[in-house]
Amino acid sequence: MRSCEGRTGRVFVIRLEDGDRLPSCIERFAEANGISVGHVILVGGIGDGQVVVGPRRSDARPPEPMVLPIDGAHEVAGVGVIAPGEDGKPHLHIHAALGRSGQTVTGCLRPGVGTWLVGEAILYEITGTRVCRVKDTESGFSLLQPGA
Repeated sequence: MRSCEGRTGRVFVIRLEDGDRLPSCIERFAEANGISVGHVILVGGIGDGQVVVGPRRSDARPPEPMVLPIDGAHEVAGVGVIAPGEDGKPHLHIHAALGRSGQTVTGCLRPGVGTWLVGEAILYEITGTRVCRVKDTESGFSLLQPGA
């Protein structure tokens, strides 16, 4: 386990509009407001895009993602972490549960997921800490590096 300590800075209440694209719209907001590390909570609707629902095989390196399309409006509850990537810009890693007609899909939201009607996000800025995402050669993931 790796960790570092920070403090809660500013708190933003964000209303996403119909068609806003995740995670890029939150990343742009964070960059425009000088946020490099943060925590995001999301509720509302998702209308299209893709979600990663796990690796095809748990023992494969790098893992081959299983990707499902989001077909139609879904309720969403999600949580994510913003940290600067190797390019220094804020990157949002967000997982969510998406429900429709009694069925739920849970996974990592892929870039380009579209808001359906409205999304409501709370972004908690975390200050006084050094965190970044670094590409891991074995997994292929950009992993969180606390204290980097």
